[in-house]
Amino acid sequence: MSGITLVGLGPGHPKFLTLEAWDLLRNADEVYVRTRQHPTLEALPATVRVHSFDAIYEQAETFEEVYETIVEKVLELGRRPQGVIYAVPGHPFVGEITGRLLRERAEAQGLPLRVVEGMSFLEPVFRALGRDPLPHTAVVDALELARRHVPPFPPNVPAVVAQMYARHVASNVKLTLMYHYPDTHPVYLVHRAGLPEETVRQVPLYELDRDPDIGLLTTLYVPPLDYESAFESFQEVVARLRAPDGCPWDRKQTHKSLRPYLLEETYEVLDALDRDDPQALMEELGDLLLQILMHTQIATEEGEFTMPDVLQHIHRKMVRRHPHVFGDVQVRDADEVLRNWEQIKKQEEKAQGRARKSILEGVGKALPALAKAQAVQRKVADVGFDWPDIEGVWAKVEEELQELRAAATPEARMREIGDALFALVNLARWYNVDAESALRETVARFVRRFQEVERRLHQQGRGLNEATLEEMDALWEAVKQEEEDGG
Repeated sequence: MSGITLVGLGPGHPKFLTLEAWDLLRNADEVYVRTRQHPTLEALPATVRVHSFDAIYEQAETFEEVYETIVEKVLELGRRPQGVIYAVPGHPFVGEITGRLLRERAEAQGLPLRVVEGMSFLEPVFRALGRDPLPHTAVVDALELARRHVPPFPPNVPAVVAQMYARHVASNVKLTLMYHYPDTHPVYLVHRAGLPEETVRQVPLYELDRDPDIGLLTTLYVPPLDYESAFESFQEVVARLRAPDGCPWDRKQTHKSLRPYLLEETYEVLDALDRDDPQALMEELGDLLLQILMHTQIATEEGEFTMPDVLQHIHRKMVRRHPHVFGDVQVRDADEVLRNWEQIKKQEEKAQGRARKSILEGVGKALPALAKAQAVQRKVADVGFDWPDIEGVWAKVEEELQELRAAATPEARMREIGDALFALVNLARWYNVDAESALRETVARFVRRFQEVERRLHQQGRGLNEATLEEMDALWEAVKQEEEDGG
């Protein structure tokens, strides 16, 4: 009878074969296996003809091609009158891509599929480790993990990394894990679980790929970091604060009431950046993240949107707006990236029925004045409304300063100061300087120097009101010179 019989060979030793699998295999005329490199096959009777697909691994360029080729060949064999017995390591649907693909394709093609289950590699691995996979353990394919930049599971859950068959794969897995874990984080290599030669070896993460025994029957176990290290754990904290038995202050907050805190935390992040203080930046980013999660939690309670909505939206937007990274678009430089970005934005807005009447509609209304001025100037410059060279910008700055000097009324002075600032912001844009950051840095520098003047006067036993302008100016110049000299 045509069809496919999909058999799990267990994790390695013949003793792990199920009675059903053993009865089927020992009475079979022929068996096709994904790979002959499985110890259980040595126990089959000599009368069973074993055909392997090992040669395909050498012919194909990628594992995806290997699996696709094997699946198509098994489907073809399954259409024969006698069908086919196809055996795979472990359980047919645990860490076995060909098993999943065969189930999908056989169902779509109306081809009968019988599954003879086998023990997966997980049982002997957890037994060797002496650990329980509950309440949660991530199970990850080493090749998938090796291709990523960031681990696809939270760092506060343990992870089992399967099919880490070679040291070069382990090397790439190590680099991905180091995105979340310290270099010295202890990990466990389980070699040949369930076989007499089984070993469990603890090594620091940075030595992961130095183990000489890494091979086809190697599994990696990654213990978790602290519970507080995951995004989801922090979401739980915020949800708990907003729960009926949570914090009265947090429960009464709204999108509007939180607005000042969002602005405040944003500026504190900018301040940490200005001070080039990584520790402060880490802390302030956490405070800013709290504001984001609070707004999202409120939106979830109100039925407006959820965190998955937020993440999915920004994920798709970033992929869509970077076709030169995630697609096949070619770009020459960063300027072309920005032009493409704006064009894609226009296409998105048109598709959503909200095409802008002006290119300036997209400038944030709540931006600080300097940042808003620079954003407006960038927008109009993108469509050609700009000086042909920087000499024209300098001339405009000088013109505005002259008009400011000539202004005779308070109203005129206010207007001309605004014009002069706008011209200076444009000059900053031409020099690729962020005007908002430049002024913020200047203010911080002034505060730092003036406070040092205060400190030195205090050392002299005097206050500011006891010093003359000349004395304060002399101290100022001394502090300034010391800073410039690197003192």
